[in-house]
Amino acid sequence: MLLYSGPLSLFARKVEIALAEKGIAFDRVMVSFDQTRGYAPKHAAVLAANPKGQVPVLADGDLTLYDSTAIIEYLEDAYPDPALFPREPAARARCRLLELEADEVLLVPVRALMYRTSPPGLDAAKRAVLEEQAGKAEAAILEHYRKISAKLAGQEFLCGDFSVADIATFMVVHYAMRLGGPPLHDHEHLAAWHGRLAARPAFARVIAEIAEADRQLSFPVAAYRK
Repeated sequence: MLLYSGPLSLFARKVEIALAEKGIAFDRVMVSFDQTRGYAPKHAAVLAANPKGQVPVLADGDLTLYDSTAIIEYLEDAYPDPALFPREPAARARCRLLELEADEVLLVPVRALMYRTSPPGLDAAKRAVLEEQAGKAEAAILEHYRKISAKLAGQEFLCGDFSVADIATFMVVHYAMRLGGPPLHDHEHLAAWHGRLAARPAFARVIAEIAEADRQLSFPVAAYRK
């Protein structure tokens, strides 16, 4: 099995955690990236496999897939143990919705913080606009945090047992944190959940690799903070 990943790709790292949690051995090609050019020039194998030209791309024998959700659903079908989805259909559907909410709802305001790791040099007017947008985004993120923390009250994981919803939500929350987003300490259940997941070996490895990639490829968030 071969995974094309990226050093700061949230969705590729999501797949890496899923593979590791399932105990699936894989080889990894880390495609080149920098904050100035992004992933350009894009890796030829990624362009050939994914019409969007993005990682993650997974090759398993003669099957090649892209999109983190499609990849993880395939892994669940082909390598069912340990499970990353509930077995019961309604619970499975609810878990899929929580994954989607992380990937497509919570990520929207988090994207407004991404300018903070880009090269410095924005003019004052442009920076002021971005910082105003980031302030509104942080308010939206905090509302998501409140709802997630409420879901976690009285349970260890979002879907009862550890699942893809935990992986997806963790990745977006962790990216918000690395971008200088709101802290978790006012959301007791969310903070405890984040700490539990961060201690799992699959998550700890990804956290460490992202931190190292930030040191090499990004600009410190502190440079954008007053």
